[in-house]
Amino acid sequence: MLKGLYTATAGMIAQQRRTEMLSNNMANANTPGYKADQASVRAFPEMLLNRMDTKSTAVGSFHTGVYLQEFNSQNNQGELRETGLMSDVALIEQNVPIHPVTNQKGVLLFAVENQAGEERYTRNGHFTLDENGTLGSNGNQVLSTTGQPISIQSSNYQISADGDIFADGEFVAQIDVRFADDIRNLANEGNGFYRTADNSALPTALGNGAVQYSLKQNYLENSTVDVGKTYVEMMTAYRSFEANQKVLQAYDKSMDKAVNEIGRLR
Repeated sequence: MLKGLYTATAGMIAQQRRTEMLSNNMANANTPGYKADQASVRAFPEMLLNRMDTKSTAVGSFHTGVYLQEFNSQNNQGELRETGLMSDVALIEQNVPIHPVTNQKGVLLFAVENQAGEERYTRNGHFTLDENGTLGSNGNQVLSTTGQPISIQSSNYQISADGDIFADGEFVAQIDVRFADDIRNLANEGNGFYRTADNSALPTALGNGAVQYSLKQNYLENSTVDVGKTYVEMMTAYRSFEANQKVLQAYDKSMDKAVNEIGRLR
């Protein structure tokens, strides 16, 4: 009897986590450069039950429920959207190698520095200039290839395909782009920002012969969230959660009847 309770509960937990993941994808559908998360539901290993008085008599198998595997981001290139804003920059992947172990493509990211002086990484190229002329992304300072924040003291500036910034015809800095060959080393911090799981700094993609990319000013990369598909998956997850909930309620009613009616002493 209790086996069914555990199985139904495991199913509810898995679908709840899946719904939370899909809700986060939907909330970031309009976030530039956001990579949609995906996960698959898998079954726990099946166990074989034996009689307690002997090791040779098998009673049957024991299904221990399902679980949701770790989330993986869809690191495919998002569509480009023209904004006309000079500080907007889209990162375009031209050639990114596939990791031999994970068999998944690496990812290119902008390097930024947060208020604590720590490096973070993002694909959101919706940059802004503050009152001091510092190029930033959601309160974080965009880093140059020298590891320093970028300061642009002019409203007349251009950003080349290599990330070189020229203000009034003078070279200012080059936007740094980092390369993560193994996406397992990226930890999501929310709002489109990542850090490395081992707290190491990602290497620059500049000069890496295996990586080719370009930057495009006045454009942004759209998120990879498919809104229609996400809605359907959310409804499916909700219905599955509801079905497991009804199974749990049925077991609860059966146990209540067994305790309070069948097992009643007269």
